[in-house]
Amino acid sequence: MKRGKILILILILLLLAIDYLFLNYANSGILGDIIKIGDGKIKTEERIVTKIIDGDTVIVSGGENVRLLGIDCDERGRECYTIAKNRIDELLLGKEVILESGKEDKDQYKRLLRYIFLNEENINVKMVREGYCIARFEGEDNTKYRKEIQEAEQFAIQNKIGCKWSKS
Repeated sequence: MKRGKILILILILLLLAIDYLFLNYANSGILGDIIKIGDGKIKTEERIVTKIIDGDTVIVSGGENVRLLGIDCDERGRECYTIAKNRIDELLLGKEVILESGKEDKDQYKRLLRYIFLNEENINVKMVREGYCIARFEGEDNTKYRKEIQEAEQFAIQNKIGCKWSKS
């Protein structure tokens, strides 16, 4: 009986050691932080924003283009293009951010589809709340923060905030 208890104790300690090692590797960025949600995988990674394309697209270290999920900002030549681009530049350029994937990894233009976090703040939500962009969701994919983004849009509309809503 005593031998069985010792064996169980050793097994528990071994499992705890494996769990501890895995978490340290995952949090160090060696393995990345992967959280399984439903049948898709959500991946987070740290990157530095190296260039701003427009209000909803940036380039990160490694040279990859990143399209912010759940939002849509004006394109070049439209009324709010420059102000949205300047705002995201002010927020993100040169800063280390967390990229969180949605259910789809890339769009038709091969851009990474991501939610961007800076100091634990969802920048996608912030851009909509400040009235630089609108909420935009297509289909059922990549909707993890749909509620927060739509609430941010309602806040901006009701309070007539930013380029998108201050004139309405």
